[in-house]
Amino acid sequence: MSSYITYEMFGAVGNGVADDLPAIVAAHAEANRLHLPVKAKPGAAYYLSPKGLTATVQTSVDWTGAKFIIDDVDCECITAPIFRVASAQQPLPLDVVTMHDGQIQLNNPHGCDLFVIVKNERHMDYIRKGLNQDNGHPRTDVFVLGADGRLSSPLSFDFDEITSICAYPIDAERITLTGGEFTTIANQAESKYNYHSRNIHITRSNVEVGGITHFVTGEKDHGAPYIGFVQLENCARVTVRDCTFTAHRIYDTIGSAGLPVPMGSYDIRADRTADITFARCAQTTDIHDSRYWGLISTNFCRDLIFEDCCFSRFDAHMGVSNCTLRRCRLGWQCLNAIGNGSFLIEDTEAYGDAFVNLREDYGCTWRGDVTIRNCTWLPRSQRRAVFSGHNGGTHDFGYTCHMPNVTIDGLTVQEQQTDAAPLYIFNDYLGHETADCPHKPIPPDWVKVRRIHTLRPVALCEEPALMPDTKYTAE
Repeated sequence: MSSYITYEMFGAVGNGVADDLPAIVAAHAEANRLHLPVKAKPGAAYYLSPKGLTATVQTSVDWTGAKFIIDDVDCECITAPIFRVASAQQPLPLDVVTMHDGQIQLNNPHGCDLFVIVKNERHMDYIRKGLNQDNGHPRTDVFVLGADGRLSSPLSFDFDEITSICAYPIDAERITLTGGEFTTIANQAESKYNYHSRNIHITRSNVEVGGITHFVTGEKDHGAPYIGFVQLENCARVTVRDCTFTAHRIYDTIGSAGLPVPMGSYDIRADRTADITFARCAQTTDIHDSRYWGLISTNFCRDLIFEDCCFSRFDAHMGVSNCTLRRCRLGWQCLNAIGNGSFLIEDTEAYGDAFVNLREDYGCTWRGDVTIRNCTWLPRSQRRAVFSGHNGGTHDFGYTCHMPNVTIDGLTVQEQQTDAAPLYIFNDYLGHETADCPHKPIPPDWVKVRRIHTLRPVALCEEPALMPDTKYTAE
């Protein structure tokens, strides 16, 4: 009996023409049944047709040396992933009525580590403002709950009521997805928010993805956006290392406000995840080419780490709790974030109108501390603020908005020409709003600055009256 399963055992041809998707689906089903790994044939080119089939992956896979051609023209089902990495375990019950901001302990009767998603459907957060405005999303937080009852990091919100709580056991066995070159033949669908997700969809915790390359071909002057080729959802303790991705062309559509908007289209997506690491990952497209959308989007995540990555942007969309960027390069769409907790940006080079763009459509909020250490900023415009955002205080985002406490210990601003205008830590945050500001953001408690290398004088804020009680120290 073989110690592993191959696609050829189930009829795969691997010539780049014959449809190998049914054989791949069958091979993984048998591998799951026998609890055996799967190996692709080096040199094979597996053609994956537009059929709405998904291979469920519950064992390790070695795709090294093989190619996969994913035909997304005229898909039967645009939301059917090619591979879904799933746990065989079922969610476990947790008897929890309320939780509170900062909580670090919770009774765990199951004796194993759990990935937990807690929601209050009766409270809406992230009530988006702008061209893609919406009515918000249920209050959500995620965390790893240890067998000892400790949370991976403190809870970020109050839950006066919990309408649902899901506790997923974290598999003790780590599975790996290794190697392989994947090429997506891009869809030719109408340019509207109809996200395609023929991808690798990971919903299992304790997974490592290594050495995968993804290309995109066949893009034309229109197309629907992509949710992400590697999509992480409802999982924890996942590492993505030494992978290469491809950014997607930008197409325009009509947003919810009835006006034209560029559609976000991603090659990496993370939703409701915790303890996720991306290491030594890059993209095939130029990080400064504005024809291509930023590579990554994250929502409702906790404890993200990016090390030695080169992407066109980083984006914490609907909030991250605790994030580290270390030795990264970020391109034309720069560094975008809202969230809570600690945000460390270290030995990182970023382009953009600001070094950190606090997302205006979600209130420019960071409730916690941001540390910038030994970084380089290459400004794209004449606007000069390390942190950029605008929150006039007139929109209810579902939560109180905060400006971050800031520590800067080493920031080099590379600009060829300068004028007499200062370099501000914060821009004109409130703008020129004249209406009452019932939702005015809370200013930082402190800002500490040392070793900023710039040709300009440095000042706290374009709008000093915004921060009358902020303790500002500069060296």
